[in-house]
Amino acid sequence: MTAQDNELGDTDDKIFVGKGDEQAWLTLALANRHGLVTGATGTGKTVTLQVMAEGFARAGVPVFAADIKGDLSGISEVGEAKDYIVKRATEMGLEFQPDQFSTVFWDVFGEQGHPVRATITEMGPLLLARMLDLNDVQEGVLNVAFRVADDNGLALIDMKDLRALLDAIVPDSGKKGPDAEEDPLAPIRKAAQGFGNVTKATVGTIQRQLLVLENQGGTKFFGEPALTLKDFMKTDRDGRGMVNILVADKLMQSPRLYATFLLWMLSELFEVLPEAGDLPKPKLVFFFDEAHLLFNDAPKALMDKIEQVVRLIRSKGVGVYFVTQNPIDVPDRVLGQMGNRVQHALRAFTPRDQKAVAAAAQTFRPNPKLDTAKVIMELGKGEALVSFLEGNGTPAMVERVMIRPPSARIGPISAEERKAIMDASPVKGKYDTAVDAESAYEIIQKRIAGTAAPADAQAGSGGMLGQIGSIVGTIFGTNTGRNRLTTGQRIARDVTRTVTDKVVGGVVADLGKSVGGQLGGSVGRALVRGALGGLLRR
Repeated sequence: MTAQDNELGDTDDKIFVGKGDEQAWLTLALANRHGLVTGATGTGKTVTLQVMAEGFARAGVPVFAADIKGDLSGISEVGEAKDYIVKRATEMGLEFQPDQFSTVFWDVFGEQGHPVRATITEMGPLLLARMLDLNDVQEGVLNVAFRVADDNGLALIDMKDLRALLDAIVPDSGKKGPDAEEDPLAPIRKAAQGFGNVTKATVGTIQRQLLVLENQGGTKFFGEPALTLKDFMKTDRDGRGMVNILVADKLMQSPRLYATFLLWMLSELFEVLPEAGDLPKPKLVFFFDEAHLLFNDAPKALMDKIEQVVRLIRSKGVGVYFVTQNPIDVPDRVLGQMGNRVQHALRAFTPRDQKAVAAAAQTFRPNPKLDTAKVIMELGKGEALVSFLEGNGTPAMVERVMIRPPSARIGPISAEERKAIMDASPVKGKYDTAVDAESAYEIIQKRIAGTAAPADAQAGSGGMLGQIGSIVGTIFGTNTGRNRLTTGQRIARDVTRTVTDKVVGGVVADLGKSVGGQLGGSVGRALVRGALGGLLRR
């Protein structure tokens, strides 16, 4: 529905969300100031989410949304002119026009959508420790493992890579090479012990936690080809934003995996996207359902990371909208970044509930015409208190509105409809088949068998050139190679991409991969980091 269809339709710079005594408009230029959709179960949060997602898609803004119950999938199909929908639209002065939106389904388990994968290296030790529920000592050992992998050129792609590396850093003089007196993994073990006392007991605990993660589906999540987040940032042939739906009903059975996955996506976007400043509309909008899972029992280091990413990703042109039952589910320092608010009904059956209602009311700019705390408990299904940012970036006074009806179908789609959408997907075939290339596990096994030279023996006068070639090759090469970078290389990748994206062509990509395949080593890696440090300082 456009402005030409009806005076209350979406315009080029605003999304019409609902109507009460006043009209509720979400300004696109302020949509990257983030938002919050809250309310008790069954009060209409999912429909509100769908209305906002439709508005962004019409405006050409790609959308990512986690679909916990499967209800959001209906956005991919034409809406039905049911009596109650037409009645609500008419009461608002709208002419209901059925519509549908280009949709891509994603699924960590690869069952109801395209597989979503990340590499162990991309996840990093902080988020991985959160996923494994490790204590400080265990997290420290995990950091040691990542550092050793970095220094020895061991790509951490999947779970077996990390398991093999953890086994390799445990002090154990009993393992001998077939043709050698010494342990072939001695350099790795010595390097690990140089960072502190890595004990067999601590490594054993981490290995057991990895088993728990594997049982929850972690084996399918970690691997290649890893997700390219720019595949979320596409428009269809009509210029509308693609709606990316993460099928999360099964994923929610592993809430820690779900929460860490969402944090990883935000961190990756923050790392990859360039600064954009104030744009007429966002580049991408995220809706994170069950947002309280992001913050439950999060250690201070992780909370600091969440706050930093949420605060700064706005400048990258990305809007983040948390969907949860109550505003108190979100820490104050993150809640303060949520400028656009939609509050559905809350119930106050206990003293704690009453405090939650009072806290929710206090997050809004007061309206002299409304007793906000009282209205929150009186709201009917589909009603909400709304406060969006105004032109100068300040919150509007809270208003009681009826949310407009969605144009697409409300409710889940059938398995047959989902299959048809996936068969016509723009990323069909890109992620559907897993790839198991040589990485840390294979390299370690070769060293044990005596068929691979240690990392130090590979470094020579051509090490720096080889490392630069490897970096350039992965920057401009395949999606698989992109995710096999070490931590230092990933920083180099992002800086180099910014400088050279519009200058260097396919010839350099081929050259980089060719040179990188023949030369390399820890010496080259160290030199590249030193040169990069000078570049960043300048």
